Amino acid sequence: MSGAHNETVLITGASSGIGLELAKCFATDGSRLVLAARNTDALQSLANELRRARNAEASVLTADLSLPQTPERIFRELQDRRITVDVLVNNAGFGDCGMFAGLLLQRQLEMLQVNITALIQLTGLFLPGMVQRRRGGILNVASVAGFVPGPGMAVYYATKACVLSFTEALAEELAGANVTATVLCPGPTTTNFGRVAHADKARMTRLARMSAEAVAIYGHRAFRKRIVVAVPGLKNRLLICLARFAPRSWVRKIAGKFNGN
Repeated sequence: MSGAHNETVLITGASSGIGLELAKCFATDGSRLVLAARNTDALQSLANELRRARNAEASVLTADLSLPQTPERIFRELQDRRITVDVLVNNAGFGDCGMFAGLLLQRQLEMLQVNITALIQLTGLFLPGMVQRRRGGILNVASVAGFVPGPGMAVYYATKACVLSFTEALAEELAGANVTATVLCPGPTTTNFGRVAHADKARMTRLARMSAEAVAIYGHRAFRKRIVVAVPGLKNRLLICLARFAPRSWVRKIAGKFNGN
């Protein structure tokens, strides 16, 4: 995508991890940034850092995407500010580790709200304007988890499968519109994901992990190159290939052990 110096990028979940690092990538392009997350102090700190270190134009929007009314509020607030969003980065999301029957149902429903419903609603609100202007793009953050079923994190894996499928379909629908759709599918990454998902003792948190910075750089480059499915890390790409050819019963068992203690 050309004209990065004239674009505005909205990033959800921008206060930490991959979202924070993606903000740095887009700031380096010269993009104007709207940083959204629940942690206002962390957002303000990041915005100040980007202004100081990269001369970026960055504004902060406190938003809790677990609340159903939040996507519409974000859209209306940016309209009121006369801010046109050219690039939407749907990065906000979380997981929860454990057997489904033993987990709090409300927590699983909140995960669906943040990981799927809010992502699709924000896309539905901002994408028509991009198509009309024939300019812009969507960068959704999914996971390698989206390629397989995930016993021990059943709902999280299912949400990422939805994000992967949704983005691939969008990319095909947008062919010829000069608007792009990319889905970033990282494997284990050094973020606070494990703590939030109560997965600190799971095997997946003990595996070699990529840095959030490396994942963000890979995803940002893929987005600029109009790549639809971006999987950072050779090991992650090999695992996905193996999962496609292995019997589904094997894949389920291996994923279950991966998510276990």
